[in-house]
Amino acid sequence: MDIPYVHRYIRHKEFANGALTRVERTTSVSRTQRAPANNRAAIELVDNFSLEMTGKDVPGLIEAKDVIPAGTKINVTFLGNEDLQMRVDAAKAVRELGFVPVPHISSRRLKSQAELEEFLARLQDVDATEHVFVVGGDPHTPEGPYENSAEVIRSGILTDYGVREVSIAGYPEGHPDIAEDVLWDALETKSASLREQGIDATILTQFGFDTEPVLAWITAVRARGIQSPIRVGVPGPAGIKRLLGFARRFGVASSAGIAAKYGFSLTNLLGTAGPDRFIGALAGELASASPSEAPGEVKLHFYTFGGLLATSQWVHEFKQTQTKALEP
Repeated sequence: MDIPYVHRYIRHKEFANGALTRVERTTSVSRTQRAPANNRAAIELVDNFSLEMTGKDVPGLIEAKDVIPAGTKINVTFLGNEDLQMRVDAAKAVRELGFVPVPHISSRRLKSQAELEEFLARLQDVDATEHVFVVGGDPHTPEGPYENSAEVIRSGILTDYGVREVSIAGYPEGHPDIAEDVLWDALETKSASLREQGIDATILTQFGFDTEPVLAWITAVRARGIQSPIRVGVPGPAGIKRLLGFARRFGVASSAGIAAKYGFSLTNLLGTAGPDRFIGALAGELASASPSEAPGEVKLHFYTFGGLLATSQWVHEFKQTQTKALEP
């Protein structure tokens, strides 16, 4: 079964520095602990977060709608086991519930230019083309004319259907099938192409568990003169067994030592893990960056391993905790 692009390309060597902490289950969402970082910076980092859903997640979105802030960007994935109608219906539901749909366009899954235009036309019919995420996609061999996401962007077709902002992929810890120099060239090429077309760009990263490579990568992006907003991928709270399942499935080490850094023991898998330490550390480092390494606009994008409701409730509680910590 195909899953969102970042889930396919996890290449983390370890769950470093306790990036995710174990949190105890309360009624329907885990209780966050106070993050050991600047609370105000953490609140600012979490503000205007975005979420990810699949075409099958509409019931979960309806369940979570009252917890998600109005106007939140919600990405709708382009999976091989979901058809065009399912993707369009999901984008429509996002819009009708008061959020901003960001449909994915999986370039290598497109069988023809006609299919791309049909998809965009159907999205335009439900007012869901202003923001899109153009990514290469999972197939090693393209199913149609587009070898990569840059070719879709360069085609000029996107503006014909009202696209105003395009998210492009970023890989702070690299990609198992693409050389680092190729990744940087692709990021620069796509950024330049969007700029030339007058389309806004946002860089959306694969999720990670270690702030160090994320921070180094952000510095490298800015050093290349790319000033587009960056959304750092973060795994939403989920059961430890589920997270370990993703780790095993995609080749992420799960030794006892790494599990300890991750924030739990392999002998007790009943808890839930949330990214409060990761977010707190990232917020603190971004806030203390020197002027020569100014990170620019950085926000978060949550991959909803534990579901839309659990992730949205977690974010709400995290912000409440940080806000309370600021009270005299």
